[in-house]
Amino acid sequence: MSSDKSFLALRLEGPLQSWGFDSQYNRRNTGLMPTKSGIAGMCCAALGFPRGSEKEQDFLSSFGMVRMTAIAIPRAGVKKELPVRRLQDYHTVGGGYDPNNPAERGCITVSAGDGKPRQKGGQSLAVLTHRQYLTDASFGVLLEGTSSLLKKIAEALINPVWGIWLGRKVCIPSSPVFAGLKNNRDDALRLLIGEKSLKSFTRQEEVKNFAEGRDSLPDTPVSFATEHRLFSPRRVRTLQGISLL
Repeated sequence: MSSDKSFLALRLEGPLQSWGFDSQYNRRNTGLMPTKSGIAGMCCAALGFPRGSEKEQDFLSSFGMVRMTAIAIPRAGVKKELPVRRLQDYHTVGGGYDPNNPAERGCITVSAGDGKPRQKGGQSLAVLTHRQYLTDASFGVLLEGTSSLLKKIAEALINPVWGIWLGRKVCIPSSPVFAGLKNNRDDALRLLIGEKSLKSFTRQEEVKNFAEGRDSLPDTPVSFATEHRLFSPRRVRTLQGISLL
């Protein structure tokens, strides 16, 4: 194994999580596993890189070479494991602001067609959205990449410049995201699943070539710039956990 390779273990726990990869306009869905774009966004926030900045571009170029494995970790309830459920939130954006008040004008939603404020009778109109979240979910994420890059990410997650969240800003982590940085894959996995076998956990693995995968997800970020968000496909395979009893 190359001495330049490291394994960064992340722990994703919180009341709500949301990992969108096919959301558009007013319907914001969530996948059942963390996305690479969501993890990259978390890292950019921790590092303090503005959207569309040159620093962000350089980071995303390097992060595209990092291989990611996401592991679903069951949460124990009183008598049985807690099932992961999707919660859908009926949400409104931008209604009720005064178009004549400069302090409120920037909060008014605009039409995607012509960019003009949505108004009627001198009052701004709200946009209705439907947003999905995962409840009672817990994940471990293993990032495999160059030691220098992962060390930089690890230091930022320990002392982030900006707040970090689990997919969306309302999804606040309930435990530290940084779990550890190791030079050995097994040691890094042990930080997330203890002495249990990885085969007993449902997981999604990023593969090296197309033939090894089963699905392609458009969640490798090329740019987070507000006016030019761009993603490339990532080849993955999802493996169901098996009982080893």
